[in-house]
Amino acid sequence: MSIFTPSNVPITSLIEDIDMGKLGLPELQRPFVWPNVNVRDLFDSLYRGYPAGFLLFWKTGGEGGLKNIGTGPKQHVPELAIVDGQQRLTSLYAVIKGAEVLRANFKKEKIEIAFNPLSQRFDVADAAIRKDRSYITNISKLWEPGFDTVDFREAFVEQLSQSRELSKDDSRTIEKSINKLRNLTSYSFTALTLNASVDEQTIAEVFVRINGKGKALNQADFIMTLMSVFWEQGRVELEDFALKAAMPSDGQSSPFNHFIKPSPDQMLRATVGLALKRARLENVYSALRGRDASTGLDNAEKREGQFSLMREAQKAVLNLANWHHYLDALKLAGYRGQKMISSEAAIIYCYVLYLIGIRDYGIDRTTVRQLIAEFFFMAAMTGRYTNSPETRFESDLSMVRGQVDGEAFIARLREICATTLTGDYWDITLPSQLATSAARSPSLFAYQAALIKLDAPVLFSPMKLAAMVDPAIKGSKASLEQHHLFPRGYLEDQGVSELKLINQIANFAPVEWPANIKIGKQPPTTYVPALDAALSGQEREHVYHLHALPPLWWEMPYSEFLVARRLRMAQVVRDAWQRLTGNLKAEPIKTASIAELIAGGETGAVEFKSTLRTNLHTGQPDEKMHLSALKTITGFLNAKGGTLLIGVSDNGEVLGLSADGFPNEDKMGLHLVNLIRDRIGDIFLPYVHPHFEEQDGVRVLAVRCEQGPKAAFVKDGNQKRFFVRGGNATTELMGNSITDYVKQRFG
Repeated sequence: MSIFTPSNVPITSLIEDIDMGKLGLPELQRPFVWPNVNVRDLFDSLYRGYPAGFLLFWKTGGEGGLKNIGTGPKQHVPELAIVDGQQRLTSLYAVIKGAEVLRANFKKEKIEIAFNPLSQRFDVADAAIRKDRSYITNISKLWEPGFDTVDFREAFVEQLSQSRELSKDDSRTIEKSINKLRNLTSYSFTALTLNASVDEQTIAEVFVRINGKGKALNQADFIMTLMSVFWEQGRVELEDFALKAAMPSDGQSSPFNHFIKPSPDQMLRATVGLALKRARLENVYSALRGRDASTGLDNAEKREGQFSLMREAQKAVLNLANWHHYLDALKLAGYRGQKMISSEAAIIYCYVLYLIGIRDYGIDRTTVRQLIAEFFFMAAMTGRYTNSPETRFESDLSMVRGQVDGEAFIARLREICATTLTGDYWDITLPSQLATSAARSPSLFAYQAALIKLDAPVLFSPMKLAAMVDPAIKGSKASLEQHHLFPRGYLEDQGVSELKLINQIANFAPVEWPANIKIGKQPPTTYVPALDAALSGQEREHVYHLHALPPLWWEMPYSEFLVARRLRMAQVVRDAWQRLTGNLKAEPIKTASIAELIAGGETGAVEFKSTLRTNLHTGQPDEKMHLSALKTITGFLNAKGGTLLIGVSDNGEVLGLSADGFPNEDKMGLHLVNLIRDRIGDIFLPYVHPHFEEQDGVRVLAVRCEQGPKAAFVKDGNQKRFFVRGGNATTELMGNSITDYVKQRFG
């Protein structure tokens, strides 16, 4: 006896049965996943009389437990369930009735399909088509209650004739096309109806077999189908978790987060991974059915054992405390949100490892969070789960499966990290991976995470990068821009036009929006000195290290700059890895106060000058005083940096600045800046930081100098003189001594 009955059912009857609630959707299939272009193609096929496949129904006997199609209220408990053809039937109902559908992201949406009666062309409605008078912009109106075909056609022809000339043949074509489309509901589908005596397990088997070929269903779909039969509550829990994770919380505990909006399928993978220690789902369906490999028959006891493991695992997977504590591991690794994630599989698979650690091995949560932060950093940076993720994670599971205790589990994961992040990876592989313009590169996100882990500020700003990119902070990212260090306009003016080269990762750095606007297309040699002035002393060296900028990078040829910066970016990422794993300690920048400098006396890094320009013996400005100060500044630039205090005598007595006779401090500061610009070079201005402070009731000018980017000379008349700092004195070098020193100091 056949388990099904064939029939031909017109679309009008199908729509009526759905509308009345007689035909429903069993809890076996996915949400409506067709893109609108597929709906367009379906209507085009029906309009042209092409075959549109068959529908498979199941006569349920009206026992309930079915979803109605669409989102409106229904009058009956469904008597028929659609086992195959859900997407086609939902498409027809949604368009003909103008009903909303529930998308895979749990958002409701109306599908608008447009039709051109003259060309008899169907399109998905968009802004351009809605403005085109030759289209019926939404064909749903053709089936609205009270629709008058004649009135509609006449109004359409009149409106179209205002923008183009229509012949009688055109008008007849429009009339025929509209009538043909309107009568599309008479199209009959071939339907096969499974008898009410067919049990749910057989229904699931039929569904899988029908969809196993020629359908874009994956193994997760098959498992979700089986769950609908044997563990409906489990599937509902997965869908509910995914729904709540996609919506901001209303104050209640929820799985919502800024890293991932997981699908039910993804959470299913976490459950399967924890319960069965499997990543490849191709054999999980058979395992969950309890199929005996020797007989090919299902074993109910074996099946129940597998589902029992799934139930226990899913409790841990969907536990909100576990979920959010795990996501804190991603933050610990420096990652801050979905825009820094190139592989959602890495999030799901690392969650499985986290759960194995706390559930199977009983490791305390803090230890596991640190461990998984390290593993995720490695996996995300290397793209471990980007290509063939199931195969890779299956291998990882095999390496951690069966460890004797928690310590062995921890050691195994750290061993995987160590064998992946070798010296060659840091020195060769990572710099090579950074040689890309891909906007979603794992290596780029790793560098951004490294900057956050190292508490880096935004370039040319005191604002911390972490605060400006954290999506949990309201308004973050609003004023942050990724800036071309060598602006596109400037590079194009230099003959560099290839976007892949202009948009190299190594040519970008995070800056605040005002700085980005100020930079525009100016060459680096123009904008860098002005913006660098906001940074002080050692702070500048620290910031440049974090942002992987070579000395005098703004003067480098662009191609050389890219190579040099990639190497430095890789080193910054390595520093962050060492910080994450506990091998690199933070070294706060500390600047000694004026009082501390005076108390320590003159040293290799500190020198005192009574005045900037006035000879105290004559009481008059003296060029020798200028030269004395400039010698000290160049000596510091050419050595390891240091501080010149003006207004302090050789023996440490605080004299103040009155002897120099400047009308105000601004004039004195400008005088010093002009001296440096004219006699040492404006390239060194970003490395010299003058500021005024009060000491013992009078004002002192402190000139803090960094290590210079290259050899600094002082103009003295027609000569250029070279000074270095040695001990607590400034010494002049000449001839070959200069060459030897510069080679040793600046390479």
